[in-house]
Amino acid sequence: MRALPFIAPCSLGKVGDHITNEEVSRRIENAIGPHDDLPTIVRQRKLKWYGDTTRSSGLAKTIMQGTVNGSRGRGRQKKRWEDNIREWTGLELRNTLWKAED
Repeated sequence: MRALPFIAPCSLGKVGDHITNEEVSRRIENAIGPHDDLPTIVRQRKLKWYGDTTRSSGLAKTIMQGTVNGSRGRGRQKKRWEDNIREWTGLELRNTLWKAED
């Protein structure tokens, strides 16, 4: 994992200049090299943590796979870890647990 170095604001242009997002991205890539975008990094780290947790036998695994007594609040349901894993892998949760053990 590589940290992003500090990029001086003057390297991106003057305060009144109009610079497109694509130009800023190009300049940053030239300064630090090719890199993944933030959603990709978050997805990779969540999947890695999920795999590590399902292979362990600790408290995090118990909490992640457990349920909480009570009822849900009003409104749209919040997205859960399970929902992200199901969406990204295209597998049901029991199948992802089985694959993570391999």
